[in-house]
Amino acid sequence: MNLLYANDKAGEYPPSYYAATMAPFDRQPPLQGDVAADVCIVGAGYTGLSAALHLAEAGLRVVVLEAHRVGFGASGRNGGQVGSGQRLDQDTLERMVSRAEAAKLWQLAEDAKALVKSLIADHAMPVTFHPGVAHACRTKGEVKAAHHYADRLARDYGYSQLEPLDRNGIRALIGSEAYEGGEIDWGAGHLHPLNYAIGLAKAALAKGAVIHEESAVLELTPGDPVLVKTEGGVVRAGHVLLACNGYLGGLEPKVAAKVMPINNFILATEPLGDRAREVLSKPVAVADSRFVVNYWRLSEDGRLLFGGGESYGYRFPDIVKTVKKPMLQVYPQLSDVKIDYAWGGTLAITVNRLPCFIRPQPNVFSASGYSGHGVALATLAGKMMAKAVQGQAEGFDLMARLPQHRFPGGPSLRQPLLVLAMTWYALRDRLGL
Repeated sequence: MNLLYANDKAGEYPPSYYAATMAPFDRQPPLQGDVAADVCIVGAGYTGLSAALHLAEAGLRVVVLEAHRVGFGASGRNGGQVGSGQRLDQDTLERMVSRAEAAKLWQLAEDAKALVKSLIADHAMPVTFHPGVAHACRTKGEVKAAHHYADRLARDYGYSQLEPLDRNGIRALIGSEAYEGGEIDWGAGHLHPLNYAIGLAKAALAKGAVIHEESAVLELTPGDPVLVKTEGGVVRAGHVLLACNGYLGGLEPKVAAKVMPINNFILATEPLGDRAREVLSKPVAVADSRFVVNYWRLSEDGRLLFGGGESYGYRFPDIVKTVKKPMLQVYPQLSDVKIDYAWGGTLAITVNRLPCFIRPQPNVFSASGYSGHGVALATLAGKMMAKAVQGQAEGFDLMARLPQHRFPGGPSLRQPLLVLAMTWYALRDRLGL
């Protein structure tokens, strides 16, 4: 079964709140015939569209191939949070690499957030960046650790954007009794993810990139040029950039061995009206400290967008049932609220939750596996791959040096082993460990 078609209609966005409120964007024609390009990009999410924009700005001939629609995958379905740092904290990164390399990784993440904001402004995108992401901690120990880490970031990395919250502060912010404290990161933020993808696509098209939707790639043939085959034609390209993330399938086995697709789900309530301030007293996004993270924010029309729950197979479960349970654990007062939208999507994780940057074949680059931290990092990854194609690979190579491991068990066992591990961590969440 192909994840590209397991839960979605060909060439259609999922029935999400984002699709219902998307900015206008004309369908782009499928690939037909034999075409040449300096660079062919597979996937029109943040990574691929950012790469297309930066390559087109440099004057290269760019062709983007997308199996469905622009922003169809995780880029158009996610929680919209633009977080700080890497997926792992700086303490862990310093142990994994070195203090100097960890500092470079922190700066790259800061550059990623700045890039998102500058692209939105420079290209007049149909999306607003809203500052503020809160971290809600379940236990007093987690609160203490979070506040200590905030002090460390201020002291050692010069990052002073974290506002600590005690028990009263977090409850005043989120209107829930479920948490003991936390913090607000005012240097992070949130946005409408599909409209951001559409903004990137429009900017890339304006600079001369070509995008072909409904053009699933069937085969890559190494060589000079690399041949990229779809049902309707072939692109002959000097370089190929793989920007497929959780929808890669078996297109490139060396990437697939290190990047695993998982599914995540979001509900959108009816507009809450005056009750919205009972959910969030400030217009920030929230993520909690569970291993299977709950995350939420208010939409611009006052709906609660609440994400939670994961699955590891091909078919989505009952999404309303899956997500409504954790939503009501946080907000039991919303039991009477109508659910207007429910959707799922496929992201990609790696063993250590750091992105996988790799050159799997000559003249082929790949970046994926953002592990739920991809809005900013995927945008920067696209720019890094664009630079690498032009011979400026410092950023790409820094990320490629991060240790990445194959999922244990090979293709036949990696999914059952992942389910076993995730079930254990989900049990720890339920037990409050």
